[in-house]
Amino acid sequence: MSSVLDQRPAPPAACPRPAAPRRRTRVLTLPEARWALASLVLFLLALPVHLAGGPSWLWGVLFAATYITGGWEPGWEGLKALKDKTLDVDLLMVVAALGAAAVGQVLDGALLIVIFATSGALEAVATARTADSVRGLLDLAPTTATRLLPGGAEESVPADTLVVGDTVLVRPGERIGADGQVIDGASDVDQATVTGEPLPVAKQAGDEVFAGTVNTTGALRVRVERNPSDSVIARIVRMVEEASGTKAPTQLFIEKIEQRYAIGMVIATLAVFAIPLAFGDELASALLRAMTFMIVASPCAVVLSTMPPLLSAIANAGRHGVLAKSAVVMERLGQVDAVALDKTGTLTEGTPRLTDVRPVPACGLDEDALMALAAAAEHSSEHPLARAVVAAARERGLTLAEATDFTSEPGASVTAVVSGRTVQVGSPARLATTGDAATGNLVQTLEEQGRTAVLVLRDGAPVGALGISDRLRPDAKATVAALTALTGRAPVLLTGDNERAARRLAAEVGITDVRAGLLPQDKVTAVQGWEAEGRRVLVVGDGVNDAPALAAAHTGFAMGRAGSDLALETADAVVVRDELATVPAVVDLSRRARRLVVQNLVIAAIFITVLVAWDLIGTLPLPLGVAGHEGSTVIVGLNGLRLLRERAWTSPATRGTR
Repeated sequence: MSSVLDQRPAPPAACPRPAAPRRRTRVLTLPEARWALASLVLFLLALPVHLAGGPSWLWGVLFAATYITGGWEPGWEGLKALKDKTLDVDLLMVVAALGAAAVGQVLDGALLIVIFATSGALEAVATARTADSVRGLLDLAPTTATRLLPGGAEESVPADTLVVGDTVLVRPGERIGADGQVIDGASDVDQATVTGEPLPVAKQAGDEVFAGTVNTTGALRVRVERNPSDSVIARIVRMVEEASGTKAPTQLFIEKIEQRYAIGMVIATLAVFAIPLAFGDELASALLRAMTFMIVASPCAVVLSTMPPLLSAIANAGRHGVLAKSAVVMERLGQVDAVALDKTGTLTEGTPRLTDVRPVPACGLDEDALMALAAAAEHSSEHPLARAVVAAARERGLTLAEATDFTSEPGASVTAVVSGRTVQVGSPARLATTGDAATGNLVQTLEEQGRTAVLVLRDGAPVGALGISDRLRPDAKATVAALTALTGRAPVLLTGDNERAARRLAAEVGITDVRAGLLPQDKVTAVQGWEAEGRRVLVVGDGVNDAPALAAAHTGFAMGRAGSDLALETADAVVVRDELATVPAVVDLSRRARRLVVQNLVIAAIFITVLVAWDLIGTLPLPLGVAGHEGSTVIVGLNGLRLLRERAWTSPATRGTR
């Protein structure tokens, strides 16, 4: 189609790909970190003055400022929780610090406040870093867009003011301002930031484009199909932010017992204070022992044991294009012991190509007519096989008749009225036919060649068969091997494809258990059967026909493929960049996070047990109690943050050597 867009001068031959900015939260932008730093600085100013015997008014003021800057926020939150009849451990720590100051241990109380504030800052850093890498995608979206007005005039507007139905002009080298559909022009679009595709993708009228991707070669007119707040990038960001706000079952269990533990600790503290006092101990000594007990018995390290590892794992996975929708999902991923994989779009690249067109000799159609008939019926379908048929028809320049009354039966067939005749296109096993042996031979020949056979019926009679093949993902074999090593059993292949094609592909990647010719409900039945046996099943699919199985599984993992709505909404986790190797990598990351949680709980339990026993049996110096308790809190916090490191992410090729 000719337009004024075609008259624009060609861009330079080499259009450099802009580097994706990486927005990283600066630690000092977090209020918890600023208050912790202020508390530390004040403490370091007061310490030499106090140790050198300086003026008491000076070090007293500095220590008081240390208490205020490091303790006001947790103290205030604790008082608000107390108003709701909830005893917050943070409040107990502030009370313990004030109690230490009351008996003359001002330095020790200040040290407690400083380390306590530092541990809180560590948790805030872990939470903030969780969303950083993926939220940085928002920086890729342009701030302005060129909107076309009626009559052809142009105006530059803020991209976030675009609405559905607007038409925008995207020139070569510009970023696309909103998710939409190309209505005029042709170009190559670099959409690696969203889909991970290494090469620019050809776009023409009717194709979908995404906000933040780069138009490289030609000008495009794009009709906005989603509001900026609902773009693929914006939805991804919301998912990560929601994930960072959730709590894993282990954390919820800890918080459930925390209240009872805190009440018991208060009662025990009163007993530690009152009993020695009743037996003649001095008031200051009894109070000091009680304050020390309250500090060392506090479960701060236990409370901090769970979320930093899981949040760090979510952040690291997000940095590599895997979105876990919640801390619950990240914890559950490490529990899986069985994996079921879809074929098309999962083990394969999901971009199948039409390789064979076989008309039934007696039907009176040639190859082009058969292809045009099938493509017209498939035009409204989102299935990868349907897109292959439509793409092949476009490549041949065929004119497609308008189809009406389109219906789709997932995993089976599509039906439409084309030029007044009912056309069905779908799986030979699912379409009832009255064809002779010739039709069966066509289908059998295609399947024996490793093709996926698609039967075409017109008014109930078979008129031909199409052969479609899909390329295996380059990382499929390594992924299957890695999943086998992680779970102790090879994955199972669940597919609606024919038995021969499925087994041929399964043999290439090392899968022996193949369930072929399945409808979506059959996949659900298989998954539920394994779940009933006590297995925790991970289902990996393309998020379209596999949606019911994704929902039924212990954990559902969707290959994002350009951010389809169903993939983003149904699955527990989404591979945004469509890299299959990230599936075992994130399972391994989850298992490492779970191991760190266990390590943290053991560390916290040992410190609490030893320090409490020391305080009750002997005489535990308050400074040592503070250092031991808060030191354990910092240790578990830093231990959890280890998963933020780049080397915590491993590929299937290197995992076996770890």
